[in-house]
Amino acid sequence: MEIIKKKLAIFGSTGSIGRQTLDVVRAHPDRFEVIALSAGQNLSLLSTQIQEFKPEYISYTRRDNNQPGKGNKFLEPVEIAALPEVDIVVVASAGVSGLVPTLAAAKAGKTIALANKETLVMAGGLVTQSVADGEARLFPVDSEHSAIWQCLQGEETFPARLFLTASGGPFRHFTLEQLEKVTPEQALKHPTWQMGKKITIDSATLINKGLEIIEAHHFFDVPFENIEVVVHPECVIHSMVEFPDGTVKAQLGCPDMRIPIQYALSYPERLNSNQFPRLDLTRMVKLTFETPDESVFPGLKIAREAGEKGGTYPAVLVGADEAAVGLFLEHKISFNDIPRVIEETLSVHTPTASPPSLEEIIFAENWARSKALHVASGARI
Repeated sequence: MEIIKKKLAIFGSTGSIGRQTLDVVRAHPDRFEVIALSAGQNLSLLSTQIQEFKPEYISYTRRDNNQPGKGNKFLEPVEIAALPEVDIVVVASAGVSGLVPTLAAAKAGKTIALANKETLVMAGGLVTQSVADGEARLFPVDSEHSAIWQCLQGEETFPARLFLTASGGPFRHFTLEQLEKVTPEQALKHPTWQMGKKITIDSATLINKGLEIIEAHHFFDVPFENIEVVVHPECVIHSMVEFPDGTVKAQLGCPDMRIPIQYALSYPERLNSNQFPRLDLTRMVKLTFETPDESVFPGLKIAREAGEKGGTYPAVLVGADEAAVGLFLEHKISFNDIPRVIEETLSVHTPTASPPSLEEIIFAENWARSKALHVASGARI
């Protein structure tokens, strides 16, 4: 039986998830072909990727005298997302840059492997409606949402609860006083996962889990009150689903993002990958679970509440968080100031009518970035 290669367009190819997506392609050259690569500022790495994978189309945001891929066709991201020959659009770009290409891919009826949190957080209703209207398919790439997706396979009964697991980050047993002294260098040393700077800081504040709650609500249409977070420092169970009869299904695996990436690309198949690590159950000493302390990590509660309010509040959450994390990384505010800045920015936001349009969502996110900088000026170190 002839194997037909799936043709990929990868947004954010030079980022952490983008690079690991290309690892999956390397592991299965008979299954996947890269048609397009899109990146931001890292033109040196993009050039290397172009030489190796030879995409027909490229896109990047930075402009200088040493442009990569001069023999390739340059297209705007929305054009790449809708290319007729593309089967799967991998959205691994950081921040709000993934939103418009995702909507373009949905309108074009593509399979979308979504690793960009901000897209569903800011515009979950808009994205899911566009997917339905375009008869597209939306697959999660994050390990937590992939785990839930896998646990739901073959089930006809609606889940009673979703449990998102969290590593707890490097400071899970810190007090508020200890967190006040945390430096960006300390916060960037995640104990388990290798990620980009923004998501690593979000993981340390637990705001990342709040964003994932909002994502899970849109991915699986589960009410917010039925989505819980549990701290699981071993990072072996990636998430769990409880059903009405009390049964709980969990998905286990090594903490390696290439595994959920591969599942999203190969679904409904499971490809053999001896190159990736395997879980050795005999070496596991224990599996522990804790309730996150929201008095010490208020970002989790702040993000959940923004999701529950809906409208443009999640877009403000994204913009304020982006600005606050940036200031922290520049040593301009403290670790504890990150949730403070976000909460104050949300408190002065005037929402638009729900559901918001794309223009209103983008405006709210931009407003929040600017407002958060103003709010932070009173919290500078």
